[in-house]
Amino acid sequence: MYFASDNTGPAHPKVIEAITRANTGYTPSYGDDPIMDQVREKMRALLGAPQAEVHLVATGTAANVLALSSLGRPWDAIYCTPRAHIEEDEGNAPEFYTGGAKLMHVGSGARMTAAELHAAVDGTGLHGVHGAARGPVSITQVTERGDVYTLPQLQDLAAVAREFDLPLHMDGARFANAVAALGCSAKDMSTDLGLDALSFGGTKNGLMGVEAVVLFTPDRADQFERRRKRGAHLFSKHRYLSAQFDAYLTDDLWLELAQAANANARHLFDGLQHEGMEITSGGQANMGFVAIPTDLAHRLIDAGAQFYLYPPVGDNTICRFVCDWSLPRAQIDAFLALVAKG
Repeated sequence: MYFASDNTGPAHPKVIEAITRANTGYTPSYGDDPIMDQVREKMRALLGAPQAEVHLVATGTAANVLALSSLGRPWDAIYCTPRAHIEEDEGNAPEFYTGGAKLMHVGSGARMTAAELHAAVDGTGLHGVHGAARGPVSITQVTERGDVYTLPQLQDLAAVAREFDLPLHMDGARFANAVAALGCSAKDMSTDLGLDALSFGGTKNGLMGVEAVVLFTPDRADQFERRRKRGAHLFSKHRYLSAQFDAYLTDDLWLELAQAANANARHLFDGLQHEGMEITSGGQANMGFVAIPTDLAHRLIDAGAQFYLYPPVGDNTICRFVCDWSLPRAQIDAFLALVAKG
């Protein structure tokens, strides 16, 4: 009954098989391996972006901060919500890798609106060299509260970025889950939005440990590559990263796994709602927050269920549940049976 996180589950067998196939003979290093050539072509085709540059790193933090440092300057503001992953969970890495860019909060929750973004950008840069300059916009999709921006919402945010001529980045650690939830294409949620950079997640969705950074404006590629090397995130035996992502992009495995994770979450949340629990946020993709009576939440944990608890609100505790692709449906049903017993 493991609902703590989707980055703690196993790698998919096809990914392990791909690594094993790559583990023979000798091949060029540092991303010059032939498997990486396949990854680039598959990603460009998937996103409908034939000129895009595709790079691999081992962590989501590296993907986000290297992308943002390639889009912004040390004196820029980076616009994000106060609940963005780059704000809550990356240990000031964005500030470190950008050389000092300031994370500027937009709105008060996990999702920003176009009006909130417009107001934040419009209010930046009014004091010349005495304040931050306008810089990149970073959108977390799926958000850290499990919410999914709709395509119209994303299009409105992209329009604000274009109005002010600002680079647009998407933290897509759960990009696949968002695509599956919206029923759109990967191209709809990237190239067609006018993204400048996309962190295309894999580790939370069946890979052993690799994330892709897609740069839609190739003139930024050299800067990214130099920052990746300088930041110690360029793998020598790169083929093992390439092999994982090649398997991920073959026959839409990335989407299949996200659909499975989302279906698991839907089954879980439907069951919890049936038992009278309220979903306080999320639930559209593979993550959600649920209000559960505090005593019951602790009994569930004592019975072996694993999930995160947040501070109580009244008689309830807000609990975070995340499902991955590999979670057996029987474990979800066993957990729901415990809930039903009270």
